Amino acid sequence: MDTTLFKITQSQNSPSSIPVKTLDEITRELPQGFYTTFSTLSGGTRVLGFRAHLQRLYNPAAKMGLTASVDEATLRSRIADMVKVNLPKESRVRLILTKDTGTIYVGILPFEPLSESVYRDGVQVITSSVMRNDPRIKGTDFIVQSAEQRKLVRGNVFEVLLTQNGKILEGMTSNFYAVKGKTLITARSGILLGVTRRAVLRIARGQGMSIKYRSPKISEKFDEAFLTSSSRGVVPIVSIDQNLVGRGKGGKWTETLSKAYQAYVEERSERIVE
Repeated sequence: MDTTLFKITQSQNSPSSIPVKTLDEITRELPQGFYTTFSTLSGGTRVLGFRAHLQRLYNPAAKMGLTASVDEATLRSRIADMVKVNLPKESRVRLILTKDTGTIYVGILPFEPLSESVYRDGVQVITSSVMRNDPRIKGTDFIVQSAEQRKLVRGNVFEVLLTQNGKILEGMTSNFYAVKGKTLITARSGILLGVTRRAVLRIARGQGMSIKYRSPKISEKFDEAFLTSSSRGVVPIVSIDQNLVGRGKGGKWTETLSKAYQAYVEERSERIVE
């Protein structure tokens, strides 16, 4: 898949001189900054939680006294135009705002959805003790910091879970949840508060689940477990460090939340250009 990177200013989009690579490789070669990643919907016209994604750039930049190279309204318009090149496919987009100059870069490639078998059969994950320096800010430094762990995501390993003192915080690129009975268990502190996470917690309450905010122990026995992210939705986990979760297959709550989330996305996604 071709990845395109643009440097965005108020007056123009300039193709970057960085060779075409993956989004993570491109990110590691740019100056450190804040970033967010999402996929488009509805023929490149909508994104779930789009305003929240943009706030991941503009809010921390403002606190640092940085002036972004392009204002929000203009960035929205540029993104709406750029994603058209991938139609009829949707686009996967990464926005990066650098800490040195406030320059905004946009990396874009065609979005390839996960196969149905992932949602049907579930995935295997492993754990690592690596953690974010500042879990509340989505900084590109973590992509550099976790480079070795990211290499482990291959073959049967779908994701690496970040842990502390034997407790699961989140995934490298996702949020983590365990299910016991009708209770959904997920960390509240030490994690990045994902856009999809907020929606799933709201949906879970609406489905009659109770929420317990704590970091699940790796050694705990769960009935079900799953992860969420903006691009992948709700993905069932069937094993952690080769230890089966529940019966080793996706459970009824995960399936219920996955279906409800898809309906939520269709109803609540935001237009890129307001």
